[in-house]
Amino acid sequence: MPEASFSRGASPGAQQPPTAVPRADPPPAPTPASRPAAAAGPAGLLASLAPLLSEWLPRQRWFAGKGRPVTGFALVCATELLPCAAGGSTPGLLHLLVRAQQPEPPGHRHGSGCGHRRGAAATDCYQILLGVRATLPPHLAPALIGHPSGGPLHGRTVYEALLDPRLATLLLERLRMPGTLGPLRFLREPSADIPSGLAPRLANVEQSNSSVIYGDTFILKLFRRVSPGTNPDLELPLALARTGCTRVPAPAAWFEAAPLGEGTGPRADPCTLGVLQPYLAGSTDGWQLALDAVAARGDFTAAAHALGQATAEVHLAMARALPTSHLRRPQIEHLAATMSERLDSAAAAVPALHPYRAALHSAYEDLAALGRAGRTWTAQRIHGDLHLGQVLRRTVEGGAHWSLIDFEGEPSRPLDERRRPQPAVRDIAGMLRSFDYAAAVGGHDSPQDWACRSRAAYCAGYAEASGSDPRDDPELLRAHETDKAVYEVVYEARHRPEWLPVPMSAIRRLAATRT
Repeated sequence: MPEASFSRGASPGAQQPPTAVPRADPPPAPTPASRPAAAAGPAGLLASLAPLLSEWLPRQRWFAGKGRPVTGFALVCATELLPCAAGGSTPGLLHLLVRAQQPEPPGHRHGSGCGHRRGAAATDCYQILLGVRATLPPHLAPALIGHPSGGPLHGRTVYEALLDPRLATLLLERLRMPGTLGPLRFLREPSADIPSGLAPRLANVEQSNSSVIYGDTFILKLFRRVSPGTNPDLELPLALARTGCTRVPAPAAWFEAAPLGEGTGPRADPCTLGVLQPYLAGSTDGWQLALDAVAARGDFTAAAHALGQATAEVHLAMARALPTSHLRRPQIEHLAATMSERLDSAAAAVPALHPYRAALHSAYEDLAALGRAGRTWTAQRIHGDLHLGQVLRRTVEGGAHWSLIDFEGEPSRPLDERRRPQPAVRDIAGMLRSFDYAAAVGGHDSPQDWACRSRAAYCAGYAEASGSDPRDDPELLRAHETDKAVYEVVYEARHRPEWLPVPMSAIRRLAATRT
């Protein structure tokens, strides 16, 4: 297929018209000889891929719009990373940014950062990497997406490129050699040593993005649902590396797309697409370590204490590297009101919360009352989604060493919200909730006792390293724990109903607590 088919990337600022998902069998595709020239452009490409994407995309773990039909697509840009020419045995690699159009979620509340106008279709932009071959080898059968009918890929086979080692290797090579390709820009830290020839494998974990491990040396995290602006999973590790913090793997390379044409400021920002970082081989994540301790009826307090120290070190480094602010009465009242709104939305979605609403609202009211009384707190950049699955422990010279990873924050929240300075206690609340999960999921005989000891040790370790004990601000801590537990209730009700009793146990405990 000629390079001009995709112009090496359609202009991101001038999006193609939406392409509806066919609801009936499409008309027969024209033969290559009779196909109009316009069909070879991005619009023809999207029209041919839309029926395939409408079936494949909702099945992906990282698709954010589950439970709502996809009503259409709009192409942001299409870039050939490897030519998709017809004939021959060489696979092509096509990079797409595509908006999926869906109805608004039930009970959706419009507001800052919701991403669409009232009454308009909700859209999310997804990064998709398509392999293109004449036929698919048997070992790539699980990667199949389908066979486009019409358009520039008519008669070819398209599939998930990350499952093809040949194409995954090409991505690493692009990152090794910085430069621009259409709307895509590849960048690399000057001091980073990225060898060639590292064997790739797709990480087989449940997550909201996709990761490729290269030879136990590097890991490339590809963001699937993308937004304008620097992703915190690039911004924060870069800033921490420049402070000398050793608790977070430093980015070696990354790539981004030109502005998507939807920024609200004076200029639109590029969109972070992927980050290459050192792979911490030989590490075990905190979730598995905690479950092992629970299964063995072992003590986890020493590990939790050390983890609290590591968390405090990262918070202190972020406060040094990036701007901080002060939360005063207006900000505190707004924070409490936002939490209250989330609780009301959650109760509308999960009726099990109804009996506890008034008691839970009291946590937010107590926080707002402190703001009215003149209390202030410092806000800074934080991890944003800290739990036992986001920390790794490995043995180094001198003993065990905890590292923090995945600074993207909660992917369901708007990017501008995730990049906003917040109280550090929000991270702490997330980790405290994670101890509850480990004790319950691991089946401990006395889950609350195990979790309580681990929580206390974690807070003590944090206080030892930071000089500030989070338990000294009980109203702030309770409000954030409650907000996190409410979020967990909605998540579990939608995705893992069998786990719903875990956050509901915390809801009952928090509803019975008054500071």
